[in-house]
Amino acid sequence: MTPEEACKKARKLGKRIPELEPVISKNAYFSYWYAMDVIKGRFILGEPAISKNAGSSFYYATDVIKDRFILGEPTISKNAHYSYWYATDIIKGKLPDFMHNQIILDNNEYTKEYVKFIQ
Repeated sequence: MTPEEACKKARKLGKRIPELEPVISKNAYFSYWYAMDVIKGRFILGEPAISKNAGSSFYYATDVIKDRFILGEPTISKNAHYSYWYATDIIKGKLPDFMHNQIILDNNEYTKEYVKFIQ
C-alpha cells in the first residue's frame, strides 16, 4: 500500500489507522493531510517527512500546529515564498537569525514586503 492509498483509506473511514501510520509517515504531503483531516492534530511519526518539504512544513505549522514547526524551519528558510509567509503568519515578525538568510532579500517578489514587515 502506498502512502496515498493509506491516507485516503483513513480519511474515508474518518479515523486513525495505527497500522498504516508507518506507511503514511514516509510522505510529507500525505502526513500533512493525515494530521489535518484524520488526527486533527500533530502526527509526530510523520514530522520527519513533513520537515523535508517547505510547503508541507509551512502548512503543517499554520493549519495543524498553529505555531512554529521547529523541525521544518531549516527547510522553510530555503524557500523565499514560504519564508516570507512563515514570518508574517507564524513568527509575526523577523525570522530567527538561523532562518533569516538572503533567500527572501534576494527574491524581488518578497523583498519589499518583508523589509516593510520587519521594520
